[in-house]
Amino acid sequence: MRHDTSRHLHRFAPSLLALTLLATASPSLAQSYPSNMIRIVCSGASGTPPDIISRIVANEVAQSEGWRILVEDKPGAMQTIGAAEVLKQPADGYSVLSVSLPAAVAPFLLSNVDFRLDRDFIPVVKLATAYHVLVVHPAIPANSLPELAALLKKSPDKLTFSSGGFGTPAHLAGELFKLQAGVRSTHVPYQALPQAIGDLINGTNQYQFITPLPVLDLIATGKLRALAVTAPSRMAALPEVSTVGEQGFPDLIVQDFIGLLVKRGTPDDIVMRLNETVNRALAKPNVREAFAKMAADPAGGSPAGFAGFLQSQLAYWGKIIADARIKMHE
Repeated sequence: MRHDTSRHLHRFAPSLLALTLLATASPSLAQSYPSNMIRIVCSGASGTPPDIISRIVANEVAQSEGWRILVEDKPGAMQTIGAAEVLKQPADGYSVLSVSLPAAVAPFLLSNVDFRLDRDFIPVVKLATAYHVLVVHPAIPANSLPELAALLKKSPDKLTFSSGGFGTPAHLAGELFKLQAGVRSTHVPYQALPQAIGDLINGTNQYQFITPLPVLDLIATGKLRALAVTAPSRMAALPEVSTVGEQGFPDLIVQDFIGLLVKRGTPDDIVMRLNETVNRALAKPNVREAFAKMAADPAGGSPAGFAGFLQSQLAYWGKIIADARIKMHE
């Protein structure tokens, strides 16, 4: 019996044509990306480092690459609101998440968080790193970390330290200091950083780890006293202030970070396109100068490098939070 092969080929011709067109027309999604506006969902509030850093980078990419980019702030709940928003969107690279340290530690502190940065997102690039300065009210009789530790040992639970919120780097640094120095003091979180600074100035609270920019003038005018910086080397903005390592606390180095991630499932070539474009922006002198004014250091690097960094941060802070028995009453 003779088979009519032409009839069978005719029947499958549309499918074969579709497969051929798909294979030849889109060898790389990144070639046409981005064809629409990219939305960077920033998990920090307006005026905070994640917001400012994200906008600096977004503006540079928009100007140099011609991309259309919108930065939208979705703060709250230790940055989990912004993360949840991106997880609702398609994994196509048009919804990008901008986060810092609180989003990484949220699963360890909040019982209702059902995502992890290393499991549900793909790290794209680390934008910046930043460190804190420890400041005290001028009435506190301490001019160094050891002296503050000695004071806290003499008066356990009598002094308070403030922060801009639960789970922030300032809070975590304060808890880490207590753990390493073997002292006790009470954490007072604020929803707004200016209020925390105001209550530190008026003596309501006694000390705080804080990003340098808002307190540089206060340190210069004597309204606050700087004891140490949590960086591995001295800061250009505060060259006279010694590091925690110089004062005998080498494990008190606390690095905050700001980075971009996309929903897991986003194609690898789109992730690389984003990574390469942002790295070019981070190398621009105007971007580096803008970061320096905020006492932040440009980071950059590969997605794999950022992924490894996140893994190390999750492991490190997960242990610290467990050892310090930090709990948030929800």
